[in-house]
Amino acid sequence: QVQLVESGGGLVQAGGSLRLSCAASGRTFSSYNMGWFRQAPGKEREFVAAIRRSGKDTYYGDSGKNRFTISRDNARNTVYLQMNSLKPEDTAVYYCAAGTNLFGLSTSRGYAYWGQGTQVTVSS
Repeated sequence: QVQLVESGGGLVQAGGSLRLSCAASGRTFSSYNMGWFRQAPGKEREFVAAIRRSGKDTYYGDSGKNRFTISRDNARNTVYLQMNSLKPEDTAVYYCAAGTNLFGLSTSRGYAYWGQGTQVTVSS
């Protein structure tokens, strides 16, 4: 098993930046593909970005393309989401997820473990 704890959320003005972190417990972090999802009030959970266990391959949802960057540090058991040029519509709870599936990284089904989420609020 792996436990995930997100941090780095907060209130930021439109156009600003935030870096989210997700710290994983356990010694097998490098065995997991990692993903970031978000959920705004009244909306379904949305795929933001994913990174394979080696860190060589990354994937982005429409919301994250060109503005967000996912990265990982396997030595620190941590995955990051750098978010730039934030917009009010980026306001949501952001969740970190871990899984070992080869496919489906852009869907919730691709992940077995989830963090509790961190709130990101972007003011206009």
